[in-house]
Amino acid sequence: MHDPWVFVAFLLPIGLLLPAVAVLMGIILGPRKPNAIKGTTYECGMETVGDTWVQLRASYYIFALIFVIFDVEAVFLFPWAVAYSQMQLYMVLEGVLFLLILAAGLLYAWRKGALEWV
Repeated sequence: MHDPWVFVAFLLPIGLLLPAVAVLMGIILGPRKPNAIKGTTYECGMETVGDTWVQLRASYYIFALIFVIFDVEAVFLFPWAVAYSQMQLYMVLEGVLFLLILAAGLLYAWRKGALEWV
C-alpha cells in the first residue's frame, strides 16, 4: 500500500514551481517600455482630477470581510448538506452547532452595525 503523503510530496513542488515559472516568464518575456502615460491612473476613461490616493472608510473593509467569511462558510456547509442523509447523529449536531456559531457571528455583526452600508 502506498503512503498517501507520497502524493503530497510529489505535487507540492509542482504546485509551487508552476506559478513561480509563470511569474518569471512574464517578467523575462514581458515588454518593458515605461512612460508617463502608462504610469497615470486610469479610471473609466476619464482624466483624474486631484489626488488619486483616497482613503476608504474602514466599514467597507469590514463589510467585505464579513462577506468573505460567510462565503467560505457556505463552501464548508455544501459537503455537509450533500451527505446529510448518510450522517450519524453527532455529525448532524456538529453541523447545527456550526450553524449556531455562524448565526451568533452574524447577530454580533448586525448589532455592531457592521452591515450598515453608509
